Amino acid sequence: MPAALQAAEFLARPGVFLERNWHQYGDVFSLRIKGFGTGRHVVLADPAMIEQVFKGSPTDLRLGEVADKFLTPITGPSSLLVLDGDEHLAHRRLILPPFHGERMLAYAGIMAEATDRSIERWPLDEPFALRPRMADITMEVVMRTVFGVEQGHRYQELSAALLTLLGNTNVANVLSLAFPRLRRDFGPIRTWSNFQRDKARVDTLLNAEIARRRQSDLDDREDILSMLLLANRRDGAKLSDDELHDELITMLLAGHETTASALAWTFDLLLHHPEVLATLQDSLRRGDDSYLEATVQEALRLRPVVATSQRILHAPMAVGDHELPSGITILAGIWLVHRRPDIYPDPLAFRPERFLNKRPGTYTWIPFGGGVRRCIGANFAPMEMKVVLRQVLTQVNLTAASPKLERPVNRVVLLAPRHGTMAIRRR
Repeated sequence: MPAALQAAEFLARPGVFLERNWHQYGDVFSLRIKGFGTGRHVVLADPAMIEQVFKGSPTDLRLGEVADKFLTPITGPSSLLVLDGDEHLAHRRLILPPFHGERMLAYAGIMAEATDRSIERWPLDEPFALRPRMADITMEVVMRTVFGVEQGHRYQELSAALLTLLGNTNVANVLSLAFPRLRRDFGPIRTWSNFQRDKARVDTLLNAEIARRRQSDLDDREDILSMLLLANRRDGAKLSDDELHDELITMLLAGHETTASALAWTFDLLLHHPEVLATLQDSLRRGDDSYLEATVQEALRLRPVVATSQRILHAPMAVGDHELPSGITILAGIWLVHRRPDIYPDPLAFRPERFLNKRPGTYTWIPFGGGVRRCIGANFAPMEMKVVLRQVLTQVNLTAASPKLERPVNRVVLLAPRHGTMAIRRR
């Protein structure tokens, strides 16, 4: 199949495309996806092989290089997502602590408040899309926990600018990000100029917020921006304004659209499996969170928001019985591993019981990737999902507005419900 056609299929329906090739060729197969990574890809669906990749040398297996071309125009060059090697590890050491332990748990109240505020605006007895409502919640959570900006004029101005920038996911912008030669205007079509204008607006507001925060008493604040301003590298140096700016954008990307989509998928699954929903609501009434935890894990298994985790190989590598050459892009098949019947019997069924009193496998449950490039929000996002689900399901009676589960649609790099999870709030 021509490389351009493979890219089009991968972009349009990555899960379907990967599964079809998996069933035809097995746990290791090659693709040519023009415009992504090196263009030459090897997909792995074997957890043992993926473990080798995730444990491999970050010098030989680079993720930042994959993301650099696509994400740098949005995040900037100092983003954790586009850095590799020692600089990536240095940034990761500074950013990771607030996403663990008691600091993270302190944000649960903000998550609950944001959910309650959103619920107040949900319509009654008419279909509405849940995903935009989840995005409102996750945006407020990021604004308050990461940026440290509370409701008011600055909140509205900054959040509106960020949503405008992130909302530019039309085909022209996606193609421009994938193919740098298209980063220009074409006559009256000024998509790229509009993107640069929106980005400049966000940059101005974020830089002003960083400058304002430097003048405040940071010791009394608990938001992540303030913690990063206080943090020191191992050599004593602090993050520059440009580095802080890029990491704030990164945390927005990693914690807004992704968690909103994961929540929308979870509601889609629950509303189409009333027996699971009833079991979950009963356990919440009893104050037992074990089924809630299992529900989140099963939803992330069945509907991961990214289909693959990528690495560019900079040295030959033996993976299983295969010799992979330098210069290829390895795709760890998250979507495929989660559908292995030898690991998950009846893999397309939605069964939270799979994870009751059982920890997910490190290399068989990989919605957040793995190794030194595992998503820094791997603890934060499930906690936020549990808080939001608890608030909604103990206050609101929801039913599905359509008889079938939604089909995934690719929103730049995320898999989201095509129609946003249509639901009806009953009286």
